[in-house]
Amino acid sequence: MTDEFPDLPSTSPTSSNASSSSITTLPTGLTVVTEDASTTSTVTITFPTAGSSSETNYEAGAALANKAITFKSGSGLSSALILRTLESDGASPFTTAGRSGATVGFTCAPDKAQRLIPLLATECTFQKWDVREAIATADTITKSAMMDVQTVLTEQIYAAAYGPQSALGKSFFTPSATKSGIISFREKNYGMNGAILSATGVSDHDAFVKSVSEGFSEANPGPSVTEKEVAAVYTGGESRIFDPSSGYTHVALGFESPGSSTALRNVMKYCLSLSSDGSGNVSGFTASGLVGLYASTSAPLASTLMDSISTVLTSSLSDELVARAKALAKAEAIFALDSGSKGLADAMSSSVVETGSFSSVEVAASYDDITKSKLSAAMIAALKSNPAVAAIGDVKDIPYQAAISARFS
Repeated sequence: MTDEFPDLPSTSPTSSNASSSSITTLPTGLTVVTEDASTTSTVTITFPTAGSSSETNYEAGAALANKAITFKSGSGLSSALILRTLESDGASPFTTAGRSGATVGFTCAPDKAQRLIPLLATECTFQKWDVREAIATADTITKSAMMDVQTVLTEQIYAAAYGPQSALGKSFFTPSATKSGIISFREKNYGMNGAILSATGVSDHDAFVKSVSEGFSEANPGPSVTEKEVAAVYTGGESRIFDPSSGYTHVALGFESPGSSTALRNVMKYCLSLSSDGSGNVSGFTASGLVGLYASTSAPLASTLMDSISTVLTSSLSDELVARAKALAKAEAIFALDSGSKGLADAMSSSVVETGSFSSVEVAASYDDITKSKLSAAMIAALKSNPAVAAIGDVKDIPYQAAISARFS
């Protein structure tokens, strides 16, 4: 016996290697992207259309419920057996979902990844007890989310930006999904065509792709004809929730982000945060298609919030501020690549969705290419869009959207 404790991971230091990535698209439409330097493996499969923005009225709440039904009974395996198999190999499963997609995956030792791949292709059989538990879990998550002011404010800024009945504006946290709606949504949006499978710590890309092809041979291919998704239309608007007993006022002011570059949005976010200099608890934020400012304060000082926000948005961009914003945004992106294999896998999937490829060098270069003139033009374009205003709490001293819009017209 060569090991004192066989089957336990080695604790000896390993040499650090530069990461290189490879990408292959299978005939099913599934894109497989791997990298070879991580000491642990995270395997994720991302379904870009499995977010709440793809729900029909009949499927309301299905995106959240499908998140809760992941790793349940399917393909002849019980929920207990699926989770026990993952647990026995030391894997940590996870699932995420939102407005614009869903991700299912696990983190494990590199030598276990290929063996566990087929579990990501499990075809859910929607056993009545699994569905009942998933709906109950989704309802509990919804109740908890609606008690968190930051989550509610996020929901409201989307409603204000895109309209409360639009695909992106409707709430992700919709309770009481139906079984038929859950099944319909999963069959349409959890297919292989257009999905992205990302894996870290893979030394042999070709062998891994072969394992994926075999392990996913019976996976849901998705609809034979994919309907072209209608792009969300930014409109701007207002959403207010009056709660004077809270004693606080929370405001989010969003604008349409010019272009689709994640790097540009992140640098804009840091420009706004640095311009605030802590004034009025103002900080920048960005989300898909949006960039803006968040501010909060105790109710007696609420009248100062919009002045603080206006000051930040009308401040000029100095060379020093732009340099700092670029450095912070780039560091955040680079650290995300090195924050563990899950962070790297998420970054890989996001890059493939946005650009169709992934390279850590290209991630860094996307920030280096941003100039002061590009930022200034982006800020001007954003301020010309009709602002989206979300306010929660004691909002009597917060101007209405028309008055706020007039400040930037």
